[in-house]
Amino acid sequence: MKVTQKEEEITSLPVMEQFYTIQGEGIHAGRAAYFIRLGGCDVGCVWCDVKESWPIDSHPKHEIKAIVDQAMRFPARLIVITGGEPLMHNLDQLTAQLQTAGFETNIETSGAYPLSGSWDWICLSPKKFKQPLPEIYQAAHELKVIVYNKTDFKWAEQEASKVSAHCKLLLQPEWSKRAQMMPLIVDYVKAHPQWRVSLQTHKYLDIP
Repeated sequence: MKVTQKEEEITSLPVMEQFYTIQGEGIHAGRAAYFIRLGGCDVGCVWCDVKESWPIDSHPKHEIKAIVDQAMRFPARLIVITGGEPLMHNLDQLTAQLQTAGFETNIETSGAYPLSGSWDWICLSPKKFKQPLPEIYQAAHELKVIVYNKTDFKWAEQEASKVSAHCKLLLQPEWSKRAQMMPLIVDYVKAHPQWRVSLQTHKYLDIP
């Protein structure tokens, strides 16, 4: 495949942090995974727990080869690219090198930017603050809706109507509202079994 000039220019990316842990939420919860958190986000979730990731110029740029080499030091071959909003960056070169090295590539995104990269799993977590682009709905393998208040159930159904029939549907309580929202989510999933409950298990278990 011919490499575009845009792809050739992407040799480094702003990395807020990289760490080896257990995936705590979504369909792949419980699996050992290497996380790469990229800097930059303008979606503006009021309840974001990594607001320090938002400034795109506040994080050191790492060469893509160095990112892959660092990930290779750990035994798991599941990579999760997150942010911030990782699709603010062209991820074609990063995912190409990761997959060549034998990694399974997962992304967690709001879908607010054009899709780039080659993905084994796309977790779309849409936000009201900046709607996903139409193209990403049909590409998503997993729709994870954060429930912050009662009106989010109706919004979740609107978002679910845009994804493919094979997309997994998950409802996850916003952490600070979990006591109020969790009973509502349980009742909703019991009444609408096409949905699943997603928990931030890493926070319950105190895993970074």
